[in-house]
Amino acid sequence: MPNFNDILILLPELYLVVAACLLLLLDAFMKPEQRPLLHWLSVLVLLVAIYLVVAGQPSQSVTAFNGMFVRDGVAEIIKVFALLCTALVFVYAKSYLIDRKLFVGEFYTLSIFAVIGIMLLVSAGNLLTVYLGLELLTLSSYALVALNRDSQLSSEAAIKYFVLGALASGMLLYGMSMVYGATGTLDLARLHMAATQTGMPHLLVFGLIFMIVGIGFKLGAAPFHMWIPDVYQGSPTAVTIFIGSAPKLAAFGMAYRLLASGLGDLSQHWQLMLAVLAVLSLAIGNIVAIVQSNLKRLLAYSTISHMGYLLLGLVNAGPEGYAASLFYAISYALMGTAAFGVILALARAGFECEEIDDLKGLNQRSPWAAFLMMLVMFSLAGVPPLFGFFAKLLVLQAAIHAGFMWLAIVGAVFAIIGLYYYLRVVKVMYFDKPVEGTEIRLQGDVSMRVALSLNVLALLALGLDWGPLFGWCQQVFVG
Repeated sequence: MPNFNDILILLPELYLVVAACLLLLLDAFMKPEQRPLLHWLSVLVLLVAIYLVVAGQPSQSVTAFNGMFVRDGVAEIIKVFALLCTALVFVYAKSYLIDRKLFVGEFYTLSIFAVIGIMLLVSAGNLLTVYLGLELLTLSSYALVALNRDSQLSSEAAIKYFVLGALASGMLLYGMSMVYGATGTLDLARLHMAATQTGMPHLLVFGLIFMIVGIGFKLGAAPFHMWIPDVYQGSPTAVTIFIGSAPKLAAFGMAYRLLASGLGDLSQHWQLMLAVLAVLSLAIGNIVAIVQSNLKRLLAYSTISHMGYLLLGLVNAGPEGYAASLFYAISYALMGTAAFGVILALARAGFECEEIDDLKGLNQRSPWAAFLMMLVMFSLAGVPPLFGFFAKLLVLQAAIHAGFMWLAIVGAVFAIIGLYYYLRVVKVMYFDKPVEGTEIRLQGDVSMRVALSLNVLALLALGLDWGPLFGWCQQVFVG
Protein backbone atom coordinates (compact mmCIF):
# COMPACT_ATOMS: atom_id res chain seq x y z
CA MET A 1 0.00 0.00 0.00
CA PRO A 2 1.59 3.34 -1.04
CA ASN A 3 2.27 5.85 1.71
CA PHE A 4 2.75 9.61 1.74
CA ASN A 5 6.53 9.23 1.39
CA ASP A 6 6.05 7.32 -1.88
CA ILE A 7 3.92 10.17 -3.20
CA LEU A 8 6.58 12.74 -2.30
CA ILE A 9 9.30 10.75 -4.06
CA LEU A 10 7.17 10.61 -7.24
CA LEU A 11 6.03 14.24 -6.95
CA PRO A 12 7.60 15.52 -10.25
CA GLU A 13 6.13 12.62 -12.23
CA LEU A 14 2.70 12.89 -10.60
CA TYR A 15 2.72 16.65 -11.18
CA LEU A 16 3.41 16.12 -14.89
CA VAL A 17 0.62 13.54 -15.20
CA VAL A 18 -1.89 15.96 -13.65
CA ALA A 19 -0.56 18.88 -15.74
CA ALA A 20 -0.79 16.87 -18.99
CA CYS A 21 -4.40 15.89 -18.24
CA LEU A 22 -5.30 19.51 -17.45
CA LEU A 23 -3.67 20.68 -20.70
CA LEU A 24 -5.73 18.10 -22.59
CA LEU A 25 -8.93 19.43 -21.01
CA LEU A 26 -7.88 23.03 -21.62
CA ASP A 27 -7.17 22.29 -25.28
CA ALA A 28 -10.62 20.74 -25.72
CA PHE A 29 -12.36 23.98 -24.69
CA MET A 30 -9.87 26.42 -26.21
CA LYS A 31 -10.44 28.41 -29.38
CA PRO A 32 -7.74 28.15 -32.08
CA GLU A 33 -6.67 31.78 -31.60
CA GLN A 34 -6.07 31.07 -27.88
CA ARG A 35 -3.67 28.18 -28.57
CA PRO A 36 -0.49 30.27 -28.01
CA LEU A 37 -1.56 30.33 -24.34
CA LEU A 38 -1.42 26.51 -24.32
CA HIS A 39 2.08 26.70 -25.79
CA TRP A 40 3.44 28.92 -23.03
CA LEU A 41 1.59 26.95 -20.33
CA SER A 42 3.28 23.77 -21.61
CA VAL A 43 6.72 25.43 -21.42
CA LEU A 44 5.90 26.67 -17.90
CA VAL A 45 4.80 23.16 -16.85
CA LEU A 46 8.21 21.77 -17.87
CA LEU A 47 10.14 24.56 -16.12
CA VAL A 48 8.18 23.94 -12.90
CA ALA A 49 8.95 20.21 -13.26
CA ILE A 50 12.67 21.02 -13.49
CA TYR A 51 12.35 23.02 -10.27
CA LEU A 52 10.56 20.12 -8.52
CA VAL A 53 13.27 17.68 -9.61
CA VAL A 54 16.13 19.93 -8.45
CA ALA A 55 14.45 21.13 -5.23
CA GLY A 56 13.45 17.61 -4.19
CA GLN A 57 16.77 15.95 -4.99
CA PRO A 58 17.59 13.58 -2.10
CA SER A 59 21.06 13.52 -0.54
CA GLN A 60 21.16 9.77 -1.13
CA SER A 61 19.26 7.19 -3.16
CA VAL A 62 15.65 6.63 -2.06
CA THR A 63 13.03 4.16 -3.31
CA ALA A 64 9.24 4.10 -3.53
CA PHE A 65 6.61 1.40 -4.04
CA ASN A 66 8.75 -1.40 -2.61
CA GLY A 67 11.81 -0.55 -4.70
CA MET A 68 10.01 -0.29 -8.05
CA PHE A 69 10.93 3.39 -8.35
CA VAL A 70 14.41 4.73 -7.54
CA ARG A 71 15.25 8.40 -7.09
CA ASP A 72 19.00 8.96 -7.14
CA GLY A 73 21.57 11.31 -8.65
CA VAL A 74 21.70 9.49 -11.99
CA ALA A 75 17.94 9.78 -12.49
CA GLU A 76 17.89 13.43 -11.40
CA ILE A 77 20.52 14.67 -13.85
CA ILE A 78 18.89 12.83 -16.77
CA LYS A 79 15.45 14.21 -15.83
CA VAL A 80 16.73 17.79 -15.64
CA PHE A 81 18.26 17.69 -19.12
CA ALA A 82 15.35 15.72 -20.66
CA LEU A 83 12.90 18.35 -19.37
CA LEU A 84 15.19 21.19 -20.51
CA CYS A 85 15.55 19.75 -24.03
CA THR A 86 11.77 19.26 -24.30
CA ALA A 87 11.15 22.86 -23.20
CA LEU A 88 13.57 24.02 -25.92
CA VAL A 89 11.75 21.82 -28.45
CA PHE A 90 8.45 23.54 -27.57
CA VAL A 91 9.98 26.99 -28.03
CA TYR A 92 11.61 26.05 -31.37
CA ALA A 93 8.57 24.24 -32.78
CA LYS A 94 5.90 26.92 -32.36
CA SER A 95 6.37 28.85 -35.65
CA TYR A 96 6.92 25.64 -37.63
CA LEU A 97 3.70 24.10 -36.31
CA ILE A 98 1.66 27.25 -36.99
CA ASP A 99 2.90 27.50 -40.60
CA ARG A 100 1.93 23.88 -41.31
CA LYS A 101 -1.41 23.94 -39.46
CA LEU A 102 -0.08 21.41 -36.94
CA PHE A 103 -0.33 23.77 -33.97
CA VAL A 104 -2.52 21.44 -31.90
CA GLY A 105 -2.65 20.53 -28.23
CA GLU A 106 -1.81 16.89 -28.97
CA PHE A 107 1.78 17.83 -29.81
CA TYR A 108 2.31 19.24 -26.33
CA THR A 109 0.44 16.59 -24.34
CA LEU A 110 2.00 13.66 -26.21
CA SER A 111 5.46 15.17 -25.72
CA ILE A 112 4.81 15.59 -21.98
CA PHE A 113 3.57 12.00 -21.69
CA ALA A 114 6.74 10.88 -23.50
CA VAL A 115 8.81 12.82 -20.96
CA ILE A 116 6.90 11.12 -18.12
CA GLY A 117 7.90 7.81 -19.74
CA ILE A 118 11.53 8.97 -19.78
CA MET A 119 11.36 9.92 -16.09
CA LEU A 120 9.86 6.54 -15.13
CA LEU A 121 12.38 4.67 -17.27
CA VAL A 122 15.48 6.31 -15.78
CA SER A 123 14.13 5.86 -12.23
CA ALA A 124 13.24 2.19 -12.69
CA GLY A 125 14.14 -0.16 -9.86
CA ASN A 126 12.30 -3.09 -11.38
CA LEU A 127 12.10 -4.70 -14.82
CA LEU A 128 8.37 -3.95 -14.91
CA THR A 129 9.02 -0.24 -14.35
CA VAL A 130 11.62 -0.28 -17.11
CA TYR A 131 9.09 -1.69 -19.54
CA LEU A 132 6.28 0.59 -18.38
CA GLY A 133 8.42 3.73 -18.85
CA LEU A 134 9.73 2.51 -22.20
CA GLU A 135 6.26 1.80 -23.59
CA LEU A 136 4.88 5.15 -22.42
CA LEU A 137 7.77 6.87 -24.23
CA THR A 138 7.57 4.83 -27.42
CA LEU A 139 3.76 4.85 -27.80
CA SER A 140 3.75 8.64 -27.44
CA SER A 141 6.58 8.85 -29.98
CA TYR A 142 4.67 6.73 -32.54
CA ALA A 143 1.73 9.14 -32.34
CA LEU A 144 3.99 12.19 -32.62
CA VAL A 145 5.67 10.85 -35.77
CA ALA A 146 2.21 10.47 -37.39
CA LEU A 147 1.13 13.96 -36.28
CA ASN A 148 0.91 15.23 -39.87
CA ARG A 149 -1.87 12.95 -41.10
CA ASP A 150 -1.90 14.55 -44.56
CA SER A 151 1.71 13.55 -45.22
CA GLN A 152 2.29 10.14 -46.79
CA LEU A 153 5.93 10.29 -45.72
CA SER A 154 4.95 10.84 -42.05
CA SER A 155 2.45 7.98 -42.10
CA GLU A 156 5.02 5.66 -43.67
CA ALA A 157 7.64 6.65 -41.08
CA ALA A 158 5.16 6.07 -38.24
CA ILE A 159 4.27 2.58 -39.51
CA LYS A 160 7.95 1.62 -39.87
CA TYR A 161 8.72 2.98 -36.41
CA PHE A 162 5.74 1.15 -34.91
CA VAL A 163 6.50 -2.23 -36.51
CA LEU A 164 10.21 -2.17 -35.70
CA GLY A 165 9.56 -0.72 -32.24
CA ALA A 166 7.05 -3.46 -31.46
CA LEU A 167 9.59 -6.08 -32.58
CA ALA A 168 12.31 -4.56 -30.38
CA SER A 169 9.93 -4.30 -27.39
CA GLY A 170 9.01 -7.95 -27.83
CA MET A 171 12.67 -8.97 -27.85
CA LEU A 172 13.38 -6.88 -24.76
CA LEU A 173 10.40 -8.42 -22.96
CA TYR A 174 11.49 -11.90 -24.03
CA GLY A 175 14.97 -11.22 -22.63
CA MET A 176 13.46 -9.99 -19.36
CA SER A 177 11.39 -13.17 -19.07
CA MET A 178 14.55 -15.28 -19.53
CA VAL A 179 16.37 -13.25 -16.88
CA TYR A 180 13.42 -13.64 -14.52
CA GLY A 181 13.35 -17.38 -15.20
CA ALA A 182 17.05 -17.65 -14.35
CA THR A 183 17.02 -15.50 -11.21
CA GLY A 184 13.43 -15.59 -9.93
CA THR A 185 13.24 -11.82 -9.40
CA LEU A 186 12.24 -8.67 -11.29
CA ASP A 187 13.84 -6.29 -8.79
CA LEU A 188 17.07 -4.86 -10.21
CA ALA A 189 18.88 -4.72 -6.85
CA ARG A 190 18.05 -8.37 -6.11
CA LEU A 191 18.85 -9.27 -9.70
CA HIS A 192 22.33 -7.83 -9.24
CA MET A 193 22.90 -10.14 -6.25
CA ALA A 194 21.27 -13.20 -7.84
CA ALA A 195 23.07 -12.93 -11.19
CA THR A 196 26.23 -14.67 -9.96
CA GLN A 197 24.38 -17.26 -7.86
CA THR A 198 21.91 -18.57 -10.41
CA GLY A 199 21.95 -22.23 -11.29
CA MET A 200 21.10 -21.39 -14.93
CA PRO A 201 23.89 -19.06 -16.14
CA HIS A 202 23.34 -19.92 -19.82
CA LEU A 203 19.67 -18.92 -19.61
CA LEU A 204 20.70 -15.65 -17.95
CA VAL A 205 23.20 -14.81 -20.72
CA PHE A 206 20.59 -15.79 -23.32
CA GLY A 207 18.18 -13.28 -21.75
CA LEU A 208 20.95 -10.66 -21.60
CA ILE A 209 21.48 -10.91 -25.37
CA PHE A 210 17.82 -10.12 -26.07
CA MET A 211 17.86 -7.24 -23.59
CA ILE A 212 20.86 -5.73 -25.39
CA VAL A 213 18.90 -5.92 -28.66
CA GLY A 214 16.20 -3.79 -27.00
CA ILE A 215 18.80 -1.33 -25.70
CA GLY A 216 20.46 -1.16 -29.13
CA PHE A 217 17.16 -0.35 -30.81
CA LYS A 218 16.32 2.38 -28.32
CA LEU A 219 19.78 3.94 -28.76
CA GLY A 220 19.60 3.57 -32.54
CA ALA A 221 22.86 1.64 -32.56
CA ALA A 222 23.75 -0.50 -35.60
CA PRO A 223 22.57 -3.04 -36.65
CA PHE A 224 19.29 -1.96 -34.99
CA HIS A 225 19.35 1.47 -36.61
CA MET A 226 17.02 0.83 -39.57
CA TRP A 227 14.24 3.05 -38.24
CA ILE A 228 16.28 6.18 -37.58
CA PRO A 229 16.86 7.62 -41.12
CA ASP A 230 13.25 7.07 -42.25
CA VAL A 231 11.73 8.38 -39.01
CA TYR A 232 14.00 11.44 -38.91
CA GLN A 233 13.22 12.30 -42.54
CA GLY A 234 9.52 11.40 -42.51
CA SER A 235 8.53 13.09 -39.25
CA PRO A 236 7.67 16.78 -39.09
CA THR A 237 10.93 18.50 -38.10
CA ALA A 238 9.27 19.66 -34.87
CA VAL A 239 8.89 15.97 -33.94
CA THR A 240 12.31 14.92 -35.26
CA ILE A 241 14.00 17.41 -32.91
CA PHE A 242 12.26 15.79 -29.93
CA ILE A 243 12.99 12.18 -30.97
CA GLY A 244 16.63 13.12 -31.60
CA SER A 245 17.28 14.62 -28.17
CA ALA A 246 15.50 13.65 -24.92
CA PRO A 247 14.92 9.93 -25.76
CA LYS A 248 18.69 9.46 -26.19
CA LEU A 249 19.10 10.41 -22.53
CA ALA A 250 16.40 7.86 -21.71
CA ALA A 251 18.23 5.19 -23.70
CA PHE A 252 21.39 5.76 -21.67
CA GLY A 253 19.32 5.59 -18.47
CA MET A 254 17.76 2.31 -19.57
CA ALA A 255 21.14 0.81 -20.46
CA TYR A 256 22.57 1.87 -17.10
CA ARG A 257 19.65 0.45 -15.10
CA LEU A 258 19.58 -2.88 -16.92
CA LEU A 259 23.30 -3.50 -17.37
CA ALA A 260 25.01 -1.75 -14.43
CA SER A 261 22.29 -1.82 -11.76
CA GLY A 262 20.84 -5.18 -12.77
CA LEU A 263 23.51 -7.24 -14.49
CA GLY A 264 26.74 -5.47 -13.54
CA ASP A 265 28.39 -8.72 -12.46
CA LEU A 266 27.96 -10.07 -15.99
CA SER A 267 30.00 -7.24 -17.48
CA GLN A 268 32.52 -9.71 -18.94
CA HIS A 269 29.69 -10.86 -21.22
CA TRP A 270 28.06 -7.56 -22.20
CA GLN A 271 31.24 -5.47 -22.59
CA LEU A 272 32.23 -7.26 -25.80
CA MET A 273 28.66 -7.18 -27.12
CA LEU A 274 28.54 -3.39 -26.64
CA ALA A 275 32.00 -3.07 -28.23
CA VAL A 276 30.72 -4.83 -31.38
CA LEU A 277 27.64 -2.56 -31.49
CA ALA A 278 29.90 0.48 -31.06
CA VAL A 279 32.15 -0.48 -34.00
CA LEU A 280 29.18 -1.21 -36.27
CA SER A 281 27.51 2.09 -35.31
CA LEU A 282 30.68 4.10 -35.90
CA ALA A 283 31.29 2.44 -39.27
CA ILE A 284 27.76 2.49 -40.67
CA GLY A 285 26.85 5.90 -39.25
CA ASN A 286 29.92 7.75 -40.51
CA ILE A 287 30.34 6.01 -43.87
CA VAL A 288 26.70 6.18 -44.98
CA ALA A 289 26.40 9.82 -43.80
CA ILE A 290 29.04 10.80 -46.37
CA VAL A 291 26.73 10.13 -49.33
CA GLN A 292 23.60 11.81 -47.93
CA SER A 293 22.14 14.88 -49.65
CA ASN A 294 19.19 15.27 -47.27
CA LEU A 295 20.19 17.17 -44.13
CA LYS A 296 17.81 15.27 -41.83
CA ARG A 297 19.06 11.91 -43.09
CA LEU A 298 22.66 13.10 -42.64
CA LEU A 299 21.88 13.99 -39.03
CA ALA A 300 20.14 10.61 -38.63
CA TYR A 301 23.27 8.69 -39.64
CA SER A 302 25.28 11.11 -37.53
CA THR A 303 23.10 10.06 -34.58
CA ILE A 304 23.95 6.41 -35.20
CA SER A 305 27.67 7.21 -35.08
CA HIS A 306 27.24 9.27 -31.91
CA MET A 307 25.50 6.36 -30.21
CA GLY A 308 28.61 4.35 -31.04
CA TYR A 309 30.68 6.85 -29.05
CA LEU A 310 28.21 6.71 -26.18
CA LEU A 311 28.65 2.92 -26.10
CA LEU A 312 32.44 3.37 -25.77
CA GLY A 313 31.88 4.75 -22.28
CA LEU A 314 29.50 1.96 -21.29
CA VAL A 315 32.08 -0.61 -22.39
CA ASN A 316 34.25 0.65 -19.50
CA ALA A 317 31.69 -0.92 -17.07
CA GLY A 318 32.81 1.32 -14.21
CA PRO A 319 31.99 4.72 -12.69
CA GLU A 320 34.45 6.49 -15.02
CA GLY A 321 32.81 5.02 -18.11
CA TYR A 322 29.25 5.61 -16.91
CA ALA A 323 30.06 9.25 -16.11
CA ALA A 324 31.68 9.73 -19.54
CA SER A 325 28.66 8.15 -21.29
CA LEU A 326 26.19 10.28 -19.34
CA PHE A 327 28.24 13.38 -20.19
CA TYR A 328 28.20 12.32 -23.85
CA ALA A 329 24.43 11.72 -23.80
CA ILE A 330 23.87 15.21 -22.37
CA SER A 331 26.20 16.79 -24.93
CA TYR A 332 24.50 14.97 -27.80
CA ALA A 333 21.01 15.93 -26.58
CA LEU A 334 22.02 19.61 -26.52
CA MET A 335 23.80 19.38 -29.89
CA GLY A 336 20.90 17.53 -31.53
CA THR A 337 18.41 20.07 -30.19
CA ALA A 338 20.56 22.90 -31.56
CA ALA A 339 21.09 21.27 -34.99
CA PHE A 340 17.41 20.64 -35.67
CA GLY A 341 16.61 23.98 -34.02
CA VAL A 342 18.57 25.80 -36.73
CA ILE A 343 16.70 23.81 -39.42
CA LEU A 344 13.39 24.78 -37.79
CA ALA A 345 14.49 28.41 -37.62
CA LEU A 346 15.27 28.48 -41.36
CA ALA A 347 12.15 26.59 -42.48
CA ARG A 348 8.97 28.38 -43.47
CA ALA A 349 5.64 27.53 -45.09
CA GLY A 350 6.40 25.74 -48.37
CA PHE A 351 10.13 25.43 -47.60
CA GLU A 352 11.38 22.69 -45.27
CA CYS A 353 15.15 23.43 -45.47
CA GLU A 354 15.83 19.69 -45.49
CA GLU A 355 18.38 19.46 -48.30
CA ILE A 356 22.03 20.36 -47.82
CA ASP A 357 21.84 22.43 -51.04
CA ASP A 358 19.13 24.57 -49.38
CA LEU A 359 21.92 26.03 -47.22
CA LYS A 360 23.96 27.29 -50.21
CA GLY A 361 25.26 30.79 -49.57
CA LEU A 362 23.56 30.99 -46.18
CA ASN A 363 26.36 33.20 -44.87
CA GLN A 364 25.49 35.85 -47.47
CA ARG A 365 21.76 35.71 -46.69
CA SER A 366 21.85 35.25 -42.89
CA PRO A 367 25.35 35.41 -41.34
CA TRP A 368 24.14 34.72 -37.78
CA ALA A 369 22.23 31.59 -38.83
CA ALA A 370 25.32 30.35 -40.73
CA PHE A 371 27.49 31.01 -37.67
CA LEU A 372 25.12 29.08 -35.41
CA MET A 373 24.99 26.12 -37.78
CA MET A 374 28.77 26.17 -38.14
CA LEU A 375 29.23 25.97 -34.36
CA VAL A 376 26.78 23.05 -34.17
CA MET A 377 28.50 21.17 -37.00
CA PHE A 378 31.94 21.71 -35.46
CA SER A 379 30.66 20.53 -32.06
CA LEU A 380 29.10 17.40 -33.60
CA ALA A 381 32.38 16.75 -35.42
CA GLY A 382 34.33 17.07 -32.17
CA VAL A 383 36.39 20.14 -33.02
CA PRO A 384 38.02 21.83 -29.99
CA PRO A 385 37.21 23.85 -27.96
CA LEU A 386 33.53 22.97 -28.43
CA PHE A 387 31.46 20.75 -26.15
CA GLY A 388 31.48 17.76 -28.52
CA PHE A 389 35.27 17.51 -28.50
CA PHE A 390 35.57 16.94 -24.76
CA ALA A 391 32.61 14.53 -24.76
CA LYS A 392 34.40 12.39 -27.38
CA LEU A 393 37.71 12.68 -25.55
CA LEU A 394 36.25 11.40 -22.27
CA VAL A 395 34.56 8.31 -23.77
CA LEU A 396 37.73 7.42 -25.71
CA GLN A 397 39.72 7.79 -22.49
CA ALA A 398 37.23 5.56 -20.63
CA ALA A 399 37.59 2.84 -23.30
CA ILE A 400 41.39 2.99 -23.06
CA HIS A 401 41.32 2.69 -19.26
CA ALA A 402 39.12 -0.41 -19.57
CA GLY A 403 41.74 -2.08 -21.77
CA PHE A 404 39.92 -1.48 -25.08
CA MET A 405 42.72 0.44 -26.82
CA TRP A 406 41.71 -1.00 -30.20
CA LEU A 407 38.19 0.31 -29.73
CA ALA A 408 39.46 3.80 -28.90
CA ILE A 409 41.62 3.75 -32.06
CA VAL A 410 38.56 2.78 -34.14
CA GLY A 411 36.63 5.65 -32.52
CA ALA A 412 39.41 8.14 -33.29
CA VAL A 413 39.67 6.99 -36.94
CA PHE A 414 35.94 7.35 -37.54
CA ALA A 415 35.94 10.76 -35.83
CA ILE A 416 38.34 11.90 -38.57
CA ILE A 417 36.15 10.33 -41.28
CA GLY A 418 33.10 12.05 -39.78
CA LEU A 419 34.74 15.45 -40.19
CA TYR A 420 34.11 15.26 -43.94
CA TYR A 421 30.32 15.45 -43.95
CA TYR A 422 30.14 18.07 -41.18
CA LEU A 423 32.66 20.28 -42.99
CA ARG A 424 30.71 19.75 -46.21
CA VAL A 425 27.71 21.51 -44.63
CA VAL A 426 29.96 24.40 -43.53
CA LYS A 427 31.52 24.60 -47.01
CA VAL A 428 28.06 24.85 -48.64
CA MET A 429 27.04 27.68 -46.31
CA TYR A 430 30.20 29.75 -46.63
CA PHE A 431 31.70 29.04 -50.05
CA ASP A 432 28.83 28.15 -52.41
CA LYS A 433 26.77 30.79 -54.15
CA PRO A 434 23.15 31.18 -53.01
CA VAL A 435 20.45 29.78 -55.29
CA GLU A 436 18.80 32.56 -57.28
CA GLY A 437 15.17 33.29 -56.49
CA THR A 438 15.25 31.76 -53.01
CA GLU A 439 15.20 33.63 -49.75
CA ILE A 440 16.55 31.94 -46.63
CA ARG A 441 16.83 33.64 -43.27
CA LEU A 442 15.99 33.06 -39.62
CA GLN A 443 12.25 32.70 -39.10
CA GLY A 444 10.30 32.49 -35.85
CA ASP A 445 9.62 34.86 -33.00
CA VAL A 446 12.09 36.56 -30.67
CA SER A 447 11.81 33.82 -28.01
CA MET A 448 12.88 31.19 -30.53
CA ARG A 449 15.86 33.20 -31.81
CA VAL A 450 17.08 34.00 -28.31
CA ALA A 451 16.66 30.41 -27.07
CA LEU A 452 18.39 28.98 -30.16
CA SER A 453 21.29 31.41 -29.88
CA LEU A 454 21.73 30.57 -26.18
CA ASN A 455 21.51 26.84 -26.94
CA VAL A 456 24.26 27.02 -29.57
CA LEU A 457 26.49 29.40 -27.59
CA ALA A 458 26.14 27.02 -24.63
CA LEU A 459 28.00 24.43 -26.73
CA LEU A 460 30.94 26.83 -26.84
CA ALA A 461 30.64 27.84 -23.17
CA LEU A 462 30.43 24.22 -21.98
CA GLY A 463 33.40 23.38 -24.16
CA LEU A 464 35.47 26.12 -22.53
CA ASP A 465 34.34 25.13 -19.02
CA TRP A 466 33.12 21.52 -19.07
CA GLY A 467 34.58 20.60 -15.67
CA PRO A 468 31.57 21.40 -13.42
CA LEU A 469 29.11 19.40 -15.53
CA PHE A 470 31.44 16.42 -15.80
CA GLY A 471 32.09 16.70 -12.05
CA TRP A 472 28.33 16.44 -11.49
CA CYS A 473 28.22 13.34 -13.72
CA GLN A 474 31.10 11.76 -11.78
CA GLN A 475 29.56 12.61 -8.44
CA VAL A 476 26.29 10.76 -9.13
CA PHE A 477 28.13 7.51 -9.89
CA VAL A 478 30.89 7.68 -7.31
CA GLY A 479 28.36 8.73 -4.64
